[in-house]
Order: sequence, then C-alpha cells, then structure tokens
Amino acid sequence: MEPPFAITLDVGSSRANHTGSWRVERPVYVDRQPPCSDACLAGERVQQWLYQAEPGDYEAAWRQLVEDNPFPAVMGRICYHPCETACNRAQLDEAVGINAVERFLGDLAIDRGWELPPAGSDTGKRVLVIGGGPAGLSCAYRLRRLGHHVRLVDSAVALGGMMRFGIPAYRLPRDVLDAEIERIIALGIDVGLEHTVEDIESERAEGAFDAVFVAVGAQLARRLDIPSGDSARVLDAISLLHRVADGDPPQLGLRVAVYGGGDTAIDAARTARRLGATDAVVVYRRNRGHMPAHGDELDEALAEGVTVRWLSVVDRVDPGRLVVEKVRLDDEGFPVPTGETEELAADSLVLALGQDTDLTLLERAPDVAVDDGYVQVEATMMTGEAGVFAGGDSVPSQRTATMAIGHGGRAALGIDAFLAGRDATDPPLAAPATFDRLNTWYFAEAPRTRRPELERARRVSTFDEVVGGLTEENALFEARRCLSCGNCFECDNCFGVCPDNAVIKLGPGERYRFDYDFCKGCGICVAECPCGAIDMVPEEI
Repeated sequence: MEPPFAITLDVGSSRANHTGSWRVERPVYVDRQPPCSDACLAGERVQQWLYQAEPGDYEAAWRQLVEDNPFPAVMGRICYHPCETACNRAQLDEAVGINAVERFLGDLAIDRGWELPPAGSDTGKRVLVIGGGPAGLSCAYRLRRLGHHVRLVDSAVALGGMMRFGIPAYRLPRDVLDAEIERIIALGIDVGLEHTVEDIESERAEGAFDAVFVAVGAQLARRLDIPSGDSARVLDAISLLHRVADGDPPQLGLRVAVYGGGDTAIDAARTARRLGATDAVVVYRRNRGHMPAHGDELDEALAEGVTVRWLSVVDRVDPGRLVVEKVRLDDEGFPVPTGETEELAADSLVLALGQDTDLTLLERAPDVAVDDGYVQVEATMMTGEAGVFAGGDSVPSQRTATMAIGHGGRAALGIDAFLAGRDATDPPLAAPATFDRLNTWYFAEAPRTRRPELERARRVSTFDEVVGGLTEENALFEARRCLSCGNCFECDNCFGVCPDNAVIKLGPGERYRFDYDFCKGCGICVAECPCGAIDMVPEEI
C-alpha cells in the first residue's frame, strides 16, 4: 500500500538542507544616520572619525574629521557640542565626550605637524571670499580642495574674525587658532588683510571673480538708549573683547556690570574679572531658564565669582552706580515692569545686547535681498544674484562658529556646482538611528571622562586656558564609548548567533552578507545586533 504522500530527499543535492523557502521576512543590513552626525552644525560625520579613533589610528581619524571641518582643535574648545546633546549614549549613562576627542585629535595634529589634504587640480575659476572668520576660512578651504583660486579679504589686521576678536584667550589660546588658520592658508589661498570691501559689484568686476562668498561677521554692537549722567562709564562688550585681544584693555574699575544674557555677556564678565574687577555682575531681564548663554560657560563664570542679577533691567547709569528696575515674567515668559527700583554699585557698564552685521557692501547689488539685517539665501547659500553667496552671521541662523563653518562648507559646494553649471543636490539622509533600536545590554556602563580644569584660584588672575585636554588614554576610552548607532562595526554578533550559518564574513572593513538560501528568517541576528544595523523586511512573493 502506497503512503498518502512521499518525501524524497536528494542527498546528493547541495540544496538538501536549505531553509530559504520557510521565510516570510528576510534580514537586510542597513546604514542609518547617527544622531551625533545629524546634529553637527559643521556637517561632520562624527561617527566615522570616532570609529577611526577607536583602534588608536588617530591620524586616520583626524583626516576623516578635516574632510568636513578644518578647525578640530578650535572647535574642540569653543563648540557647544549639540552632537553630545543628541547622543544616544546619554540615555544609557552619559553622552560620549565627542568634543573632547575632537580637541585631542586637533591638538595632536598640531603637535605632529600633520598637513591638510592638498589643493585640487586648478579649475581656472576665481572666487572672492569676503570675511576671514570661520565661515570665510571654511569656504576658502573647501574651494581650494576643489581646485578653485581663492582671494580671501578681511578688514582686520589678522584672520580669525570673532574667533580671534570675540572669544577670550582663556577659552581659545591664540597659538591654537593661528596654527589651524596657517594650515588652511598654506593650501595656496591669496589673503588680503586690512581690506574693506565697500561695493561687492565693483570688487567682483575689478578682480574678474567668477563667484563671491559674503562672510562678514556680526561685529557691530547694538546700543540701547539708557539715560546716563556726565562721565558715566559705558562701553560695549564687542569693543571690550576686541581691545583685550589687541592687547589694549580698557580701564573698567573694580565694580563692573554687564547688561545682557548671551555668551558675549558672560565672556565680558569673565574678562572683567581677569582685568581686576573685584565685582562682576551680569544684569539680565529674565531668569536662567530663558538665558541664551550656554550652561557650561555660565557655570564656569559663577565658579569664578561672577554673579547674576536676574529679572532686572537698567533704567539709568550714573558715575559709580546703576539704577535697576525689577521685572516679572508674564505667562509667555516676557518681562513686565514692576516699578520697583534699586541702586547697584558699578564703576562701568558693559552693554552686551547683541550684534549686527554691516551689509553696506551689498547696497549696489539689487538682486541680493536683505531682510531685517540678514541676507536671504537658498539652500545652496546663493543669494538672488547669480554667483553671489552668503553665510555665517550675515544670514538667518544661529550665530555660532560651528554653524558658520557648516555654512562655509555648504557654500563651497554650492559655488562649485554653480561654476560647473550643474545643480547642487544633497544626497538623501538615511533613516535616523534611534535609541530604541539599540541593544544596550551589550554595553557596560562607562561614565564619561571629565576634562581637567585650571584651579579656580588661578583663573581670575590670568588669561591661561581654563579647560584642559584629554590624555591619549582618556581620548581612546571616550572614542570606544561610541555605540556606533545604526551602523555595523563588525562585532561578529550576527555571525556568531545565526543558527543556520547564513551570515558570511567578507573580511576586515567589508562587513557581512546574508546567504538567503540558508537563512530561515528567524530574526535572531536582528535581536542580537548591538547597534540596530539589521532590519527584517517582508519576503518578496
């Protein structure tokens, strides 16, 4: 009697043990956008250079970093690291010290004399860059890498913009700034200092420039009409910081009040302490929760003896004193006068109420739209006039050096596309690598390394750098804390846990592939991938 059905095994066939026909889903390797890179205003591919640093290949890590940002030693000191705010590791223990590792790589490059990638082959195109701050220098660097001739002009006696004249030396030593600027200029950039461009149209025509990038910084201090008595000492924070950078600090007296709540106000107060002020008070019209100054710098200021007078506005300035009025915040967080006033002893008042940009050079460029003090630009950073681009403080955005560097890089790519007669398009971003995709049980708790700081007793008597750098051991530890969110780092987990030997190793740096003839779609590889770099997708029918 024949059985109701028969099973025949072709023992000689290589497909006898295949399991692919059992699947309803198949695993696929994916690459996702890590949150650190997504948050970086300078456009750095953070995870990639951290990956290079993990085995101790610091030069490779630095070279990956400077593909996008030629100022790692500078940014490792002054960037407010939004990458760390976005870091997924913060939900596990603490964010990776990305900024500290960046500084380590930047300092190491200066110490060892590593040179930037060379300029590209000459394209015969000429570009004028107006402004030698972070946006202008970043753009000039990228343009030289692309092979264009660059003329970089600035009205100051030295390059650096607000990095040099607005950020005190205790945050950014000038030898570090000089080293990274000199390395950029060495690529063959033509520099003109103490050169003020008054008319962009005539400057472009006279120099036969094919394109222009406007990167003038916000160095015009905003003023406020505050009633003042004769001989009252009032000056603006930008002038104060500029004069200190020039080695010509003004006389402020022993009691200094700073009016404002941004980073410049905090820098001015900390500088006043270093110039001999026994009392430095910041007068701010709102509370700490609304203060635009970054928290780290405020904390350092408070540690140095700076005080803050919250919910107060200055009504009048007289020699030796201020009259301040208390305010309260309404339901929307805006200050409302209370009518209550009191006196505050002060030998001088420093105004830190924001800065504006001098855009008079664009007055004869009718196709360049300026709205409320900002140049209007497209995504490529090009203005309404073909070939004229703008970035940094002159366009609507955050006014930080990090953002300016990102603008410079983006403008360079836009200029390159314009000069080549093609559209500038950004590659589509991968899906985000969110924390819920990570299998964090593979990562032990490892609190971040704290950078050393100058003793508090010494800070107010010197402009020496306050925050130190990491040792090589510390930097290596921090780099290895990276979770490689969303991208395979060849841990071999998928290879080791697959019950069907369906994961094929392709060799160092080549990752893996799935053999779908043997994969039965069990999903164990997905469950065990630490970084969330494998997806299950429906099987095609």
